[in-house]
Amino acid sequence: VKITNTSLPKGTFVKLQPVSSEFLDIHNPRAVLENSLRNFATLTVGDCIVIDYNSRKYEIEIVECKPAKAISIIEADVNVDFAPPKDYKEPERQTAPSGSNFASKEEAEEIEPEPVEEKGPKLFGGAGQRVDGKALKTPQASPSLGPAPSPSVEEEEKKLDLKMPWRKRLRKGVKRVDAPYGFNMGHMSAQKGAAPLPKPVEDL
Repeated sequence: VKITNTSLPKGTFVKLQPVSSEFLDIHNPRAVLENSLRNFATLTVGDCIVIDYNSRKYEIEIVECKPAKAISIIEADVNVDFAPPKDYKEPERQTAPSGSNFASKEEAEEIEPEPVEEKGPKLFGGAGQRVDGKALKTPQASPSLGPAPSPSVEEEEKKLDLKMPWRKRLRKGVKRVDAPYGFNMGHMSAQKGAAPLPKPVEDL
C-alpha cells in the first residue's frame, strides 16, 4: 500500500449523475444533495457516492470536477450541476400530422351541414280522387296569404246600423210633417179628420 500526502484545490464546480431515475422523485433533490455533501471532504471524478434519504439509498456518480479531477469541498463554494440519470428515457415526441390529414380536415370544414327539417304539420302534397271515378274539377287557386283587405266605410256603416238601429235617431224625438192618423184639434179618434190641419213649420 502506497500512501501519498497531497493538498487538493478547493472545488468550484462539480457535475453529478444519479444512477437511477428514482432520485428525481424526491421533492427537492438539490437541497437533499447539498445537505448530504457536507458529510464528504473530497470528490473525485469516477467515484460513486451513496446518499440516504427517507430510509432509501441513492447512488450518484461524479462526472466532472473543476479545477481538477479531485477537489476539496470543505468550506468551498461549489456550483453543482446535474446530468440526466443513466436509466432516464426521453418521452417520445408525437409525429406531426401529414398533409393528407390537413386536407381531410379542410374538406370536412368545407362540407356544409345538411338542412334540418322543420318540425310541425305538413300540407298534403298528393292529389285527391273521387269515389265514382269521375274527373275532379280543377281547384281554384287558394288566395295568397297576407293581410285581409280592410272593409269599406259603407259596409262598416251598414253593420253598425244593424247592430245599433238607434244610433241615427234625433236627440229631441222624431219631428212629423203631416198630422198623424185620427188626429183632430179637439180629440183624437180612429177616423180621419174632415179638414186637414195646416202643416206645422219645422224647427230650424
